[in-house]
Amino acid sequence: MLKFNTEKINGLIKKYNLGSFRDVAIFMGILVLFHFLWRFFIGDLLRVEFILKSSVYLAHEVFIRAQWMLDVLGVNYTGFDQMLIAETVKNNVIYLPEVNGYVSVNLSCSGLKQFYQFAVLMLLYPGPWRHKAWFIPAGLLIIHFVNILRIVAMTYVTIHNAQNWDFWHDNIVRPFFYVVMFLLWVWWNEKFHLKAKKQRQEAGAGNSGS
Repeated sequence: MLKFNTEKINGLIKKYNLGSFRDVAIFMGILVLFHFLWRFFIGDLLRVEFILKSSVYLAHEVFIRAQWMLDVLGVNYTGFDQMLIAETVKNNVIYLPEVNGYVSVNLSCSGLKQFYQFAVLMLLYPGPWRHKAWFIPAGLLIIHFVNILRIVAMTYVTIHNAQNWDFWHDNIVRPFFYVVMFLLWVWWNEKFHLKAKKQRQEAGAGNSGS
């Protein structure tokens, strides 16, 4: 039966300075696992009233805040809470009359998945709980703001480069969510987790030497 020697593995990690790769692997593992679990169970999750209402609420909030930003930027648009497009009712529609195009902030654009993804990542990843108490809410606010920017960016794509809308949405704007989450995780890992770990090691070394 295969047995893992934890001390030997940790020794190899320390010897070849693989600590950063291990941490990134943990980050990626948690995010990827959550992504597939969410996709597999999304139908069941949206049957939970709290999750459905949260998704509806967040989508509308993103829609409202994106409109405010578009007003500041001077974009010509009309906002509709609901709009019939191609015999389908679309919610939270930013209609662009100059190009006869639109952006719809539907439930998948609410950012709820990313909220849960970031919260689960931070809850599972090691680090001081007293800092997690403020870091998680702050991270969620940053992710919400990024989602608003995402809708504004897709509005500009609709106006200026609609023929490549899918490319921008799938390959540029959507992955940006995960770039931001990665940067938040790096911030946490470097400033809180590794710092606290180093302090514990120094305290342990001091106690053993006394």
